[in-house]
Formats: sequence, C-alpha cells, structure tokens
Amino acid sequence: MPVLVASDLDRTLIYSSAALALTMPDARAPRLLCVEVHESRPLSYMTETAAQLLTDLGDTAVFVPTTTRTRKQYQRINLPGPPPKYAICANGGHLLVDGVTDADWHAGVLARLADECAPLAEVHEHLMRAADPAWVRKQRIAEDLFAYLVVERELLPEDWVKELAVWAENRGWTVSLQGRKIYAVPKPLTKSAAVHEIARRTGADLTLAAGDSLLDADLLLAADRGWRPGHGELADSGWAAPEVSALPERGVLAGERIVREFLRAVRQPTQGRGELRA
Repeated sequence: MPVLVASDLDRTLIYSSAALALTMPDARAPRLLCVEVHESRPLSYMTETAAQLLTDLGDTAVFVPTTTRTRKQYQRINLPGPPPKYAICANGGHLLVDGVTDADWHAGVLARLADECAPLAEVHEHLMRAADPAWVRKQRIAEDLFAYLVVERELLPEDWVKELAVWAENRGWTVSLQGRKIYAVPKPLTKSAAVHEIARRTGADLTLAAGDSLLDADLLLAADRGWRPGHGELADSGWAAPEVSALPERGVLAGERIVREFLRAVRQPTQGRGELRA
C-alpha cells in the first residue's frame, strides 16, 4: 500500500533568502539549490542534500505538495524529483491532478464555502477598512477563495491580528500571520480535506505531513505522523499534538530535516500504519 506524504512548501520545504536562517559560520553553510525563479530573480531554495532526499522520497511515496499558494504561484516552483501526480493549492481549494484542476473537487469546495461561512466580499471589505495604508504594502484576493495582506511587520500594531482573528472567527473564517503576510481564510477551506480525498484515491495506508503555520494545523492533526520546524507560527505559539514532532532546526536546515524524517518513516516496517484520521 502506498505512503502519502503531504507537505507545506514555504518555510517548511522551501525558503526565501530572508527565511534561510543561515546562522552558522559562512564556511559551514550548506550548499543551496534554487527551486523557484520569479521575474527573472531567484526566490526560493532548499539545500542540495534536501533536494536529493526529496528525489528519493518521490521515488518511494506519493509526494503531494500542499500549499496556500495560488496555482500560478505554485507552478513557478521547480521541485527536484519526479513530477507529483497530485498537488493541493489555495489551501485545499484546488486539487491538481497531473497539473490540472479537478473541477468536481473545486465545485464541492465552493458549495461548502457558500453554506458554512461569510462571503469573501464581506471579509475583504473589512480588511480594507481596518488595515492602515501606512503598513500595508499589497492586498490580494487569491483564486476568489480567500484574501491576504502583505505588510511591514515592524509597523504592524501588536494587537491588530488578534482583533482581526476574533472578528473573523465569528464569521467562520480564520486568520494566519506568516512572515509578512496576513491571511484570512474560510474555515471549511482546509488542506486536510483535500489530503483525505487523495488518500482515498490512492489507497494510502499511511499519511505523513509537515507544516509551520496555523493553516497547517488541521493537516498535521489529520495525518498519522507529522513534523513542524522550530520556526513559524506553530512554533512561536508552542502548538503541540501527540503525533506531531516539534523539530529544533530552524530555517532551511529544518526543511532538510523534515525530508529526512519523511524518508525514514516511509522506509520503516509497515506495522502500526493506520488510515488518515478524521
């Protein structure tokens, strides 16, 4: 039976220059591989060791990139290893099969959002009204599913995100602060729901997961085993769960450790495997 490995990308497997956390002496810094170019500039990296491990993982498991990125943002990433058959974009809003959106899945997501939470237009309007142009650099609507702001963190008022989270909670939405981005995402829009569907399609009897942000919590809780790095929203809040290992590594070396843990778990004997938890 196949093993399904669902991993967040940004600040979990791949890292921008600002997120690398190369705190070691220069001579001991790991060799890096660029895996994303945007507007002719290198944007995201992983270590060369992690790249080889990910290639090995793709040969031995069903590897599923699982991201809040839009499809367009995801498709500019060039991960090492065999092209994944499945990918999850827009926090579960789009399930890609061989790079193409599964229309039935997307239609089902839209129906759930219409039934279970406030409309995107209401949330976006509140974001625009509540945010201060002094610290907002960009505002975006992603895939007509959720909204986010790009902000100057040093100018962001300390309690603003908490106040937004309370407002959003009452409308069936969740708020996540990741680096310079503040996401407002409908609660029914989850990575775990899409991973459940891929597990069903593939017949996977073991699901592994990794992520660093609040938007990854449902994914980690749904998997048989999970890992989170020593940085990010979950680490900063002290978030923990019984089947989730909190790694000490931060930055790009955490990404390497996560792929190593995935590969070790895939190669372990099959005893103790179970179905994806509901």
